[in-house]
Amino acid sequence: MQARDLAEEFPVVRLDDDALEATRLMTDQGLPGLVVVDEHGGPLVVLPASQVLRFALPEYIEEDPALARVYGEREADTFCKELVGRKVRELMPGRQYLPKRDRDKPVVSAAATLIEVASVMTRQHSPVVAVVDDEQILGVITVHRLLGAALPRS
Repeated sequence: MQARDLAEEFPVVRLDDDALEATRLMTDQGLPGLVVVDEHGGPLVVLPASQVLRFALPEYIEEDPALARVYGEREADTFCKELVGRKVRELMPGRQYLPKRDRDKPVVSAAATLIEVASVMTRQHSPVVAVVDDEQILGVITVHRLLGAALPRS
C-alpha cells in the first residue's frame, strides 16, 4: 500500500489566516491538527491541536501547572480568548517556525510506503502528514488512518 491509497481530503490554512477561525475549523471537524500551507499551496507544517492549546495557555502556567488553580472557573472557561485577533503564524512553535529543509516538513510522496509515512510522523511528532505529488497536496494521512491500515488483520 502506498500513501496515495490512504490520502484523504483535509482542510488547509495559510500563515495569515485568522487563528480563531482556523481553530474553530479544527474543532468543528474533529481534526488532530492543522495543515499550514505557503502562498502557493505547498505544505509548510502540521500544527498539532496540542500546539494551539499551548499557545492559548499563559506561559507561566506551562512552567508551573500549580498556578492553573489560581484561575476562577469563569476565567478558566475562556482561556482561548488569546486566539482572538491572532494569525496562524503566531500559533507556531517559536512564533516564527518554518522548516529549514524539506525533510523537516511533515510531507511524504504519493508513492511512500506505510513505514515511510510512520517514520515521518514519529520524526516530526505529527499526527498528520501531507501526501504530495508534484508539490501539490493530494490529501493527508492521519495517525489513526495509518494505524488502521497497518494493524494485522485478525
